[in-house]
Amino acid sequence: MPQNPTGLKFITRALYSRNYRLFFAGQGVSLVGTWMQRIAIGWLVYRLTHSVFLLGTIGFASQIPVLLLSPLAGVLADRWNRRPLLIITQALSMLQAFAMAVLVLTEGIAVWHIILLSILLGIINAFDTPVRQSFVVEMIEKREDLGNAIALNSSMFNGARLLGPSIAGLLIAAVGEGICFLLNGISYIAVIFALMEMKIVWKKPPTAKTHILRELKEGFVYSFGFVPIRSILILLGLVSLVAMPYTVLMPVFAKDILHGGPSTLGFLMGATGVGALAGAFYLASRKNTEQLVTIIIFSTSIFGAGLITFSMSRTFWLCLPLMSLTGFGMIAQMASCNTVLQTIADDAKRGRVMSFYTMAFLGTAPFGSFLAGSLASKIGTPHTLFLGGVCCTLASLVFARRLPILKKAIGQAGFGKDVISEVTVGIQKATELTTPPKD
Repeated sequence: MPQNPTGLKFITRALYSRNYRLFFAGQGVSLVGTWMQRIAIGWLVYRLTHSVFLLGTIGFASQIPVLLLSPLAGVLADRWNRRPLLIITQALSMLQAFAMAVLVLTEGIAVWHIILLSILLGIINAFDTPVRQSFVVEMIEKREDLGNAIALNSSMFNGARLLGPSIAGLLIAAVGEGICFLLNGISYIAVIFALMEMKIVWKKPPTAKTHILRELKEGFVYSFGFVPIRSILILLGLVSLVAMPYTVLMPVFAKDILHGGPSTLGFLMGATGVGALAGAFYLASRKNTEQLVTIIIFSTSIFGAGLITFSMSRTFWLCLPLMSLTGFGMIAQMASCNTVLQTIADDAKRGRVMSFYTMAFLGTAPFGSFLAGSLASKIGTPHTLFLGGVCCTLASLVFARRLPILKKAIGQAGFGKDVISEVTVGIQKATELTTPPKD
């Protein structure tokens, strides 16, 4: 890696780590397939049932396991070698995609199949997500590149969000949903190969293993007893509950509000990806954590404002930039929160902290999906999106009022070798917490 990289080399500096470069390439291919499957499932369910309620039910079924099982996955991530765990979860996800493809292509698919396989994928994701999040620090060669790696993860995720839905919309219109599931299954080969090619020396935990429930309790006390971590998790959970389910309602908005088809849905989701990709590159270009809490606050407000204005639009070409605004706010908030949590988390409890991050970000979403589907069937999709945006904006204001000093403390810290202790001390002073929870 160059001594003082600038421009694009600086923005992509985490890619100079071989293991992370492999992961980035393999996961990038796989995520395109994942987004194709997400769009295909939404369109398939609505085509078969014309039910907004069932759209919410499918979202609930795929995400509720994350809420129930992620804490257990966090304990395992702190106990076991994370790389083989990821290989297993990716292989199981591949089999789930192939099962969906076979059922759709043979025209034997029924709603109960989709619900059952969605639950299965949710169980897999409950273990995959916390392990994958906590694995990032093992793949990079320089600890100071952690924030950049997290931002690049977001750019990869949202680059796939840009490509996947657009490709899916065209494929669904041309040959149906089954091909999307098939291509998603094939795409997992890339990330499995990348994981197998990595060269990582696993360091066993320094302390003896205790009972799994005791370790789970320790992780809970640490995460929710330390005010900064707890505050970020609560904000994430609330936003995920009231705002993130907008994706569940997109098929309805595309078909019934904008009077479009699969390609309309694909373009809407693709526009979200453009904004999210811009947000990810913006974070990747930052040198340190200066004003990071300000970004969390304003990105949450932008997310809410984007949903509010989008809900009132009835013009397709106006909806596209509004969805880009929504995507920018969403990914900037999510990635900033992720960076702060990974920065201040104790290494020995990183997996458990990220499991609660997964619960807050994804685990509350099933209730949000269920609530959004139920509410939309009563008051309509636009009004449901409007209320979600309002709640999201109010949450950002409450967060800003509670932690006015936190943004200054994190803004003075960078990703140098002493960043963990510096940020922890700054946050302790900002929140009047004298000592972080003990191990």
